[in-house]
Amino acid sequence: MSEYFKDKVVVVTGGTDGIGKALVESLLRKGAKVSTCARNSDKLYALQTANPSAPLHTMVADVSNENECRRLIEMTVKMFGGIDVLINNAGVSMRALIKEADTSVIKKVMDINFYGTLYCTKYALDSIIARKGTIVGISSIAGYRGLPGRSGYSASKFAVQGFLEAVKTELMYDGVHVMWVCPGFTTSNIRNAALDKTGQSHGETPMDESKMMSSKAVAERIEKAIIKRKRTLVLTFTGKRTVFMQKFFPKLSDKLAYKFFFKDGKLVK
Repeated sequence: MSEYFKDKVVVVTGGTDGIGKALVESLLRKGAKVSTCARNSDKLYALQTANPSAPLHTMVADVSNENECRRLIEMTVKMFGGIDVLINNAGVSMRALIKEADTSVIKKVMDINFYGTLYCTKYALDSIIARKGTIVGISSIAGYRGLPGRSGYSASKFAVQGFLEAVKTELMYDGVHVMWVCPGFTTSNIRNAALDKTGQSHGETPMDESKMMSSKAVAERIEKAIIKRKRTLVLTFTGKRTVFMQKFFPKLSDKLAYKFFFKDGKLVK
């Protein structure tokens, strides 16, 4: 598997935490040339310092900003000559009931999760088509099943999957591989950074991380799926069960989702 990524140029958005960081570190070990972005300059500096001699390009960028996405892609092509793989990983979650959440929170989640994917994909497309490369979207089980308390997050992931499915079909005979990944609950910073009803970070999570898949394990599965050119990758037994139940037993899925996320009528997860 390691030989596949040798000398390939891979862009990973949101590469300083969780799945993104695990992907950056793993791909560098496998000989890839990696370009990544994040909003936190200190974390990018730490990543660069930890990999001093690696072919790693870092840039401070907010993926909700179209010009910053364009600049990330242009700088990557200028530095490495092109792009073989784009992994749209940067994202933000939310935890708030729709009756309490500001609409600005939903918009912020959509701007980062969906429009960030759109911008980076659009600007990298010519290079990826020329190299018959790969486009990956890190989605979620929330892209198959709307999750209570996460309406904006679910909407953004449904949008990402619909967008990538359309792109995949458009590029069917161009040799481009398009895939979306649904990790399920993963030990990452995305829940700690989840937005509350006013758009501020929660800073804590009610989830039991001991029962979750590690970011490193998720990264390894994503790399294998890229090599095998899979269409979709749904991880964890709970994730696969949720997708199955939603497809064949949607009414029961509604009840099970409510039971999981609510206790005595209050959102607990």
